[in-house]
Amino acid sequence: MTSLPSPSTKNFSDDSLEKKVYNIVENLSEYIPIMNDRNRLGFSLYKFMSGEGDSPEILVKSSKIHVIGISLEDLAVKISKEINNLKSKE
Repeated sequence: MTSLPSPSTKNFSDDSLEKKVYNIVENLSEYIPIMNDRNRLGFSLYKFMSGEGDSPEILVKSSKIHVIGISLEDLAVKISKEINNLKSKE
């Protein structure tokens, strides 16, 4: 019995909004050690940037991520600064 090869994954281009938002969250991996938590937060931030989701202050608390070495409030401030930098570049 054989298995099928895994499906290929298409990566976002470097200048896409998705890639920029997910990079913000990935740069915070020292505070958010679980990859699934980073993916969930990245998706929520992408929805926020697209005009559909909550602000980072609300997302950090509602996404139930595991955080180490920083408070949720400080993490929300760091994310907000990065989001504001991203908005100013566009």
